[in-house]
Amino acid sequence: MGTLSGVSRLRAKCPDCRTYTAVALGPEYQCHSCGREFAAGLVRVPRAWGEGGEAMAEAAHLPFDYPEAAVVEEDSLADQNLAIAAELPDRPLVLGGCCSAHVGALEGLSARHEQLALVWLDAHGDLNTPATSPSGNVWGMPLRMIVDSGMVPPGNVALIGARNLDPPEKTFIAESGIHTGLDAVDRALKDCSCVYVAFDVDSLDPGEITPFMPEPNGLRLDEVERLFVNLRGRSTVVGAGLSGLAPDPDNVGRLERLTHALGL
Repeated sequence: MGTLSGVSRLRAKCPDCRTYTAVALGPEYQCHSCGREFAAGLVRVPRAWGEGGEAMAEAAHLPFDYPEAAVVEEDSLADQNLAIAAELPDRPLVLGGCCSAHVGALEGLSARHEQLALVWLDAHGDLNTPATSPSGNVWGMPLRMIVDSGMVPPGNVALIGARNLDPPEKTFIAESGIHTGLDAVDRALKDCSCVYVAFDVDSLDPGEITPFMPEPNGLRLDEVERLFVNLRGRSTVVGAGLSGLAPDPDNVGRLERLTHALGL
């Protein structure tokens, strides 16, 4: 696996003193050099598939105030997913690239947790297959990969903020039982003890943040923050992923506000 020199599953770079220290990542992470404490390890996936993906991949290197657990730079999606699953911290914060970065995170977490719910915030459905996709871009298929693989049953998936769906995606939602609408989270969390949050920033209105693929009439930042606080109070958030970013430093503070709402 291609990673930065010195990075391994049991090593993290402290954003304060910039040293690598051998630690067990999780809610009690502490830098052994300066003593700073953190809540999660950041897994960077600086790659995106499809035309124009270079700018999205560049955004995966935005500076965040989290220990850096791994940088995954594999050339193929299958290898990246395996690398993410193998390098996954106890409570990961995954920074893509595109939404395909969530596939490896869910592969690792679904093996650890028997009952795992998934809250997927995205302006798009990400439910296409190679046969149904109008564009052929893999970044329009990751949620379908997750559901079809059995990592998370469709009845435990809440799709929030989707407003640009292809006809085959609408059909799949109706037939599969994926939850949408105001009570989607309530239904997805039923009988689940923990949840992963996949957050594509294009679920937000473009006036709230700078996404790679802006869509009008999106969610408000304070609306999503309330959703995350509520989610944190009702279930154990075992990880989250941020994707669909444009490389704009102004995004960082807004995203940190949302990750703090999740307790990461």
